[in-house]
Amino acid sequence: MNTANRKPLPGTKLDYFDTRTAVDAIKPGAYDKLPYTSRVLAENLVRRCDPASLTASLTQIIERKRDLDFPWFPARVVCHDILGQTALVDLAGLRDAIALQGGDPALVNPVVPTQLIVDHSLAVECGGFDPDAFEKNRAIEDRRNEDRFHFINWTKKTFKNVDVIPPGNGIMHQINLERMSPVVHALNGVAFPDTLVGTDSHTPHVDALGVIAIGVGGLEAESVMLGRASWMRLPDIIGVELTGKVQPGITATDLVLALTEFLRNQKVVSSYLEFYGEGVAQLTLGDRATISNMTPEYGATAAMFYIDQQTIDYLTLTGREDEQVKLVETYAKQTGLWADSLKTAEYERVLHFDLSSVVRNIAGPSNPHRRVSTSELAAQGISGVVENEAGKMPDGAVIIAAITSCTNTSNPRNVIAAGLLARNANAKGLTRKPWVKSSLAPGSKTVELYLEEAKLMSELQKLGFGIVAFACTTCNGMSGALDPVIQQEIIDRDLYATAVLSGNRNFDGRIHPYAKQAFLASPPLVVAYAIAGTIRFDIEKDILGHDPSGKPVTLKDIWPTDEEIDAIVASSVKPAQFRKVYEPMFAATVESAEKLSPLYDWRAESTYIRRPPYWEGALAGARALKGMRPLAVLGDNITTDHLSPSNAIMLDSAAGEYLAKMGLPEEDFNSYATHRGDHLTAQRATFANPKLINEMAVVDGKVKQGSLTRIEPDGQVTRMWEAIETYMDRKQPLIIIAGEDYGQGSSRDWAAKGVRLAGVEAIVAEGFERIHRTNLVGMGVLPLEFQAGVNRKTLNIDGTEIYDVIGERTPLATLTLQITRKNGERVDVPVTCRLDTAEEVSIYEAGGVLQRFAQDFLESTTVA
Repeated sequence: MNTANRKPLPGTKLDYFDTRTAVDAIKPGAYDKLPYTSRVLAENLVRRCDPASLTASLTQIIERKRDLDFPWFPARVVCHDILGQTALVDLAGLRDAIALQGGDPALVNPVVPTQLIVDHSLAVECGGFDPDAFEKNRAIEDRRNEDRFHFINWTKKTFKNVDVIPPGNGIMHQINLERMSPVVHALNGVAFPDTLVGTDSHTPHVDALGVIAIGVGGLEAESVMLGRASWMRLPDIIGVELTGKVQPGITATDLVLALTEFLRNQKVVSSYLEFYGEGVAQLTLGDRATISNMTPEYGATAAMFYIDQQTIDYLTLTGREDEQVKLVETYAKQTGLWADSLKTAEYERVLHFDLSSVVRNIAGPSNPHRRVSTSELAAQGISGVVENEAGKMPDGAVIIAAITSCTNTSNPRNVIAAGLLARNANAKGLTRKPWVKSSLAPGSKTVELYLEEAKLMSELQKLGFGIVAFACTTCNGMSGALDPVIQQEIIDRDLYATAVLSGNRNFDGRIHPYAKQAFLASPPLVVAYAIAGTIRFDIEKDILGHDPSGKPVTLKDIWPTDEEIDAIVASSVKPAQFRKVYEPMFAATVESAEKLSPLYDWRAESTYIRRPPYWEGALAGARALKGMRPLAVLGDNITTDHLSPSNAIMLDSAAGEYLAKMGLPEEDFNSYATHRGDHLTAQRATFANPKLINEMAVVDGKVKQGSLTRIEPDGQVTRMWEAIETYMDRKQPLIIIAGEDYGQGSSRDWAAKGVRLAGVEAIVAEGFERIHRTNLVGMGVLPLEFQAGVNRKTLNIDGTEIYDVIGERTPLATLTLQITRKNGERVDVPVTCRLDTAEEVSIYEAGGVLQRFAQDFLESTTVA
């Protein structure tokens, strides 16, 4: 930590770093023009940067230049158990590698405080109509994940700087928002802004508090954990001015779905957004968090709100200590992070959005940014009444209706609205359709407390929305099994079945294998669709049922007023509830007297936890980038769900066949996500999505959908895993050719690990999603980008070619992709090397993040 610019913070016993003085010393008056993001990044530099490069780094921020890398040192790393576990599996494997090379494995620990929340392991096997659903689902979770939880408990006891929140307590993002983030740290006598990276693309949820929190892949998180700076260039910082006022009856979900569509169309990919204007002051912290949570859905990196009275009120409401709340206000006002101080901020680009333009919305099918107003759904042919046969499920049947996800259950107004709609529906005698698997999975235990206080929990339970978990469930593909009779009817009739959920993801094939498509909606709308029972229903006009007197009931008859929602929130959501939940959860744990080995005792038969192979086999060999054959030729918008699905494992899949051979009963196959600590299972998930369209999989002249590819030069179309095995046996280096937005979606590192283990050395695309690109680098896979106007179609690529990459790999260099066609013709194509920084070049050349760290660690300990 630097000592220059360190000064006493007025009204406290703490110091702070006077960033304004440091910035204005370079250019007088510059600080007042900086956006919020730039002020926080500048403070991080003033406090942590090498003094020799401080002026040059600050100048980048002041002059809005992007030609120099500068370091960023996040204060924390937050993980859910899937990527957090795989990161810690990697570190455990790193300890083994260090020990084999004569180093001390006990010295390999996270340097940065790391918080792991077990929240991604539970499947909704029992729906919310079962009064014992929570206990039953938790018991199944513990049984299925015994190997994983054994390892996680070992890491808690043997790694320093690792805190674990056990299963059944909530979602990482909501816990982060409601408790973990202090907004301003007080450490070693110094106050400074909270900043963090998280192993989930929805980590920006806490941007709503004014905290720079970005989603990263597990590999980048590992690098930060181990104390390496996250090197960056000044991002595009876009101002988003919110004007007007939300109309009556419109929820924060409606607002965020409209914003997601708008911002996607405005091309904000990889940008940092800063919301300001008269409209912001009217948004509660819960509303802001709903917006920030869906940052990846509109493609941005961060969605920042400044600190203001709403922030202070929320910290008080959620039970933060009075001293901490006062520190946040004092620090923000002293350092220019308070709302009033941002009125002079200047942006290179400004967008404008009128809150009053928002109507009741739903998003889908298939993508979160495909918004459609509920009143227009019928006109688009998705909904609309159809004749249905008595005693059978209707076309468009809603088989899953789930109030789930940190997006919405962090917002008390959304949850209370659902409870009130359920109460009103019950009073009218409406019921959930019997084929709807309904559930409520809040991201925090406080939700249950305030629903009980408001006497709404029983109303939701009566309609089948009892609490099934405090975990990430449906939007993570953990919807659980359907009633076998319902499932068989879907199969026999090839029924168009759907899901409606209050989550943030609805990609094809993600929510449930038998839900052909899925729609995102507000919590009260989820309840309404459970009553309707079909998406082919005009939710604004059609009759939901009849009251006891025979009078028809429509949505407007049961929709609660804003005034009632606000009154219930004010009377029922209390600081004592948050303290009751979080004080015991975060109480200091007693050090275990048990002395464990710093090396994990790997279980040979485990299909969940296995020593990673990063120093063995193909991964230990050179990447020549010569003679590569395509594994896949892909179009636009390939998601990480295509690359490495997270949902339930089916028996007829490559992973399912492997698990069956390992002796697992089918009912305990669990999800792809939970097996990512075992590379032998996880690599069989590579391109395993049945919705994949690989342009190489041509059968009878047509491209066939599925987990398929064509082995070359044989010309045989086969399942993806069999092709990968064949190429591994041949030691054939591979390449992937793709279109725009390659790798969008969740920040899963196995989307990069899987292709690397398959032998893929390079991926050439028209564009990459930010997190996935960094994960590729972290695995030693070279990302290359076609230049404007050039793509697989203009080059007539069909997958029969052989590829070489020529040129010196330096940041953003132009390299040559040499294509040799089947007829011997050679084409040289200029491509951009998407190793964006010198740090990324260093990581790539070492073979990946772990290999880079191992080399540096052994060199430093040898010198020492």
